[in-house]
Amino acid sequence: MWSRKMLKDNAKLLLKPNYWKVVVASIIVMFCSGASGSASGRAANESGVVSELSNAAAGLDMETMLRMFAVLMSIIAVVMLISILIKIFALNPLIVGAEKLFINCKYGTSEYNDLWFGFKNSYGNTVKTLFLRDLFVSLWSLLLVIPGIVKAYEYRMIPYLIAENPQMDTKEAFRISKQMMMGNKWNAFVLDLSFLGWVLLELITCGIAGIFYINPYIFLTNAELYHVLKTNK
Repeated sequence: MWSRKMLKDNAKLLLKPNYWKVVVASIIVMFCSGASGSASGRAANESGVVSELSNAAAGLDMETMLRMFAVLMSIIAVVMLISILIKIFALNPLIVGAEKLFINCKYGTSEYNDLWFGFKNSYGNTVKTLFLRDLFVSLWSLLLVIPGIVKAYEYRMIPYLIAENPQMDTKEAFRISKQMMMGNKWNAFVLDLSFLGWVLLELITCGIAGIFYINPYIFLTNAELYHVLKTNK
């Protein structure tokens, strides 16, 4: 059995000897997470452009307006496609590399070179497995918000599993993650909520505290959760 205090205490102990490596890895994860969510934001912005241009083009004939609309929709589609491809083929492997570094902090073997682990070891399997994880979470989220959140927690351990076992079969990664999180999803959710105060501090400090302490602390705590669940599975 694990407790939030135990995970957090262990994370604090690991942070000091691995500080700058964890900071760099945390920045990469936050960048990847932000970049992966930017496609929808860009789509929303483009929709605003469509609305404004539609108003400006009110005096144009229908054929010209349809052509303008088709061009704008094509641009939006291309931007979203490029964003998705970058997420699949570049950002997800980077996240796996960062998780590899966090995991190795426990063993005292973390290196900056770990960040490229996802590109150097079974790259195709990494891309496929994390793509399917993102796809399934997205599809479940289309049903209702709650099922999507539940599946996100159920598949939470997949990046860690691939980081330690890059050749692991995709179905096996999903199965083991589901097994590890069985009975632990609610506790993991409460663990995330326990960082709410830290997140507020990050907002107050305009992200500075997040870069240099909060995010590294959170990511190492999550890696500690993986270690505990791996041992208990």
